[in-house]
Amino acid sequence: MVMKVHGSVFSTASMRVFAALYEKDLEFEFVPVNMRAGEHKKEHFLALNPFGQVPVFEDGDLQLFESRAITQYIAHVYADKGTPLVCEGKPMATVGVWMEVEAHQFDPLGSKLQWEFVYKPMFGMAMDAAVVEENEPKLAKVLDVYEARLSRSKYLGCDCFTLADLHHLPTLTNLMGTPSKKLFDARPKVSAWVANIMARPAWAKVLAMRNQ
Repeated sequence: MVMKVHGSVFSTASMRVFAALYEKDLEFEFVPVNMRAGEHKKEHFLALNPFGQVPVFEDGDLQLFESRAITQYIAHVYADKGTPLVCEGKPMATVGVWMEVEAHQFDPLGSKLQWEFVYKPMFGMAMDAAVVEENEPKLAKVLDVYEARLSRSKYLGCDCFTLADLHHLPTLTNLMGTPSKKLFDARPKVSAWVANIMARPAWAKVLAMRNQ
């Protein structure tokens, strides 16, 4: 039975799952959810995810929500396929640390900025300059930590590409088309890391889905 992803090509959380599946060379069926029409809040979707958020992932009789939990499932259960995405033994502990950093330090700030720069214009809403002014300096401090880490390691978790890097890709890509790009460009190691992970063939396939 082919895996299914119920989601949206404009959802960063859905894109995170697509990236993991493409890195693993796994076949899946994309089931579009019309978020503009509020489909994710309708009864049939709430039966899949009671929180009314995308994506929802199905693998046989297993149903999962929460994108980072889904990518971890894919990485561990399909460990013998495609890109490893996780490490064995002690190095995995460090990968785990940077997965947490992405979720709790990077993403909350990056999400606020991409909402102002990317999503508000899509919905015909005005950008709030005060939100940008508040959150860009905070993100800059986080990226200073990244710059130090990437001075010692090619990737965040270890010397190979893992979920710790992959989880950044959707929000990173959105921010690269905004004035916040300057925060990444100002840090050579961070800038090189961004260019490296955004150039991955699997990520190009995700962007092709969005651009169709």
